[in-house]
Amino acid sequence: MLTAALVLALAPMVARADDAVRFSVMSYNVAGLPWPVKTKRGKALERIGDELAKMRAAGTEPDVILIQEGFRKEIGELIDRSGYPYVARGPKKGQRDASLWPKGEKPDYRRVAYRRRGEGLGKWGSSGLWVLSNYPIEDVKSHAYHYCAGLDCLANKGVMLVSLNVPGLPAPVEIANTHLNSKGASRVPRSRNRMAHHLQADELKMFMREDRTPGAPLIVGGDFNVMHAPDRFDYVMADYPFEVVSRWCHALPGACDTQISYDGDAPWLDTQDLIGFLDGARVAVTPVKVEATFDGASEPVLSDHDGYRVTFELRPKG
Repeated sequence: MLTAALVLALAPMVARADDAVRFSVMSYNVAGLPWPVKTKRGKALERIGDELAKMRAAGTEPDVILIQEGFRKEIGELIDRSGYPYVARGPKKGQRDASLWPKGEKPDYRRVAYRRRGEGLGKWGSSGLWVLSNYPIEDVKSHAYHYCAGLDCLANKGVMLVSLNVPGLPAPVEIANTHLNSKGASRVPRSRNRMAHHLQADELKMFMREDRTPGAPLIVGGDFNVMHAPDRFDYVMADYPFEVVSRWCHALPGACDTQISYDGDAPWLDTQDLIGFLDGARVAVTPVKVEATFDGASEPVLSDHDGYRVTFELRPKG
């Protein structure tokens, strides 16, 4: 039988066990490329907004959505129909940022080598990055990448970082969204697009080191273009502290409710889309569920990517 003193001693422990906040993030490349690159995408974007509204009506919508390739004007319709109250945008078409490399250490990379494949023709579109949130967005930072290859150069690709005020947590949660250089779709040789991808990964790491709030809990998502490319994945992960959800869950069988099927022993290489995480000084971040959306099961297929959704437990430390 527990004594009154022991009950009082255990009470804070019980409270801590129950105060985790469930928090879901979906990364979704919506293929909102403009005409003539893609046609008939306007209606599909609007339908994505309608499907998100249905999730909201059922109380099953993700808390945060990270959108890539949101270039077309219909992305506004998607956002309006979805019902998300807070919206942030990544680098716009005209954003130019200072180099993150120290003086005298800039990479030896010829910026324009394949003009007929889109290099050196200017930016025809923004980064295509958006964050939709159920929670107030307290701060937004972004960086447009300096280096690119092939047709990817027509977009002002980059990274954005938002800070969210999530009720029940002692510190804001920071969330990054990015889209790195493609492979074959860039229409330039593999050595060229791989180098651009590596340089963008370097910029991502430098931006995160300089612009992140020290000790903030972190979730990173986006289209990393690493499918079947272990060299790209390994370069992104080298010298960077966040862990990839699919790799973490694979290493700990039973730790996550994984509702995505995959082949082989490296599920993180079966997709272009990744979500990663990092504990904060005051908030622990743990993935507990992984699932696909817009894959033809619960929602229709409306893009050349499925939605990739991860549910986390965010738990105050101490």
